[in-house]
Amino acid sequence: MSTGKKAKPSYLYAIIGISLVLFLLGTLGWLVINGRGLSRVFKEDVQVEVILHDNTRDENIQRMKQVLDHQPFVKHTEIITKEDAAKKFVAEGGEDFTELLDFNPLYASIVVNLNSEYVNKDSLEKIRTFVMQSNIVRDVAYPTTVVANINNNFRKIGLILGVVSALLFIVVIILIDNTVRLAMFSNRFLIKTMQMVGATRWFISRPFDRRAIVNGLLSGVISVVGLWIVISFAESQFPELKMLHEPIWLVVLMAGMIVVGILISVLSTHRSVVKYLKMHVDDLY
Repeated sequence: MSTGKKAKPSYLYAIIGISLVLFLLGTLGWLVINGRGLSRVFKEDVQVEVILHDNTRDENIQRMKQVLDHQPFVKHTEIITKEDAAKKFVAEGGEDFTELLDFNPLYASIVVNLNSEYVNKDSLEKIRTFVMQSNIVRDVAYPTTVVANINNNFRKIGLILGVVSALLFIVVIILIDNTVRLAMFSNRFLIKTMQMVGATRWFISRPFDRRAIVNGLLSGVISVVGLWIVISFAESQFPELKMLHEPIWLVVLMAGMIVVGILISVLSTHRSVVKYLKMHVDDLY
């Protein structure tokens, strides 16, 4: 009975320790997901301007807009009339040419925001070729340098976060494994005693494995709740973070935290049981 009583605090410390480590891993995972969301927001802000020929009829412009709206690469379109283009030009600091000219030299256009996966050099070239097939289109313009910088910068950030995540994941496995093995140390005499009275390896390891599943599940749930509290607090302080929401990836991250907690806890526990079963009694002291 004394062995069992001594084991309880160890399990509590193991649960707390595993929860903290999983919480750290989950926080980094959330930052990675936010990085994906930030990349998506930046890319979807990039605008492709479909410049139309002068004197293009309104019905043809509307028809062109409808064609674009049905394309898989389009997120949103907006028609900019010649008058709107003139107002925008003046608002951005340009000289009011209406005082010098008796006509509007600017062209009507359709501004297109793309889905993020299409904001790259190759896709934009294909989109330009596709749109230029229309006889009402004069030109297709987009910020080439901005697109290149966005992709290059987020590729570097993604690589750095990927390396850090991989290293942290390895550290998490080692820390959880050591935490569980330390908790199992107080049960070494109980394990050996059960072996000496004739219990099979499966009979001995089964209750410990079950306990490990419960401990891993509790640790995972605690770490997920902690992460959710941090996310909710961060979004209440910085509402802009809600724009970066990736609900599916967030669910995957939290489920992964629970699964990792259970798997490492069970594997480490079972390995510890087998280790003590193979040890000589004198080596337990």
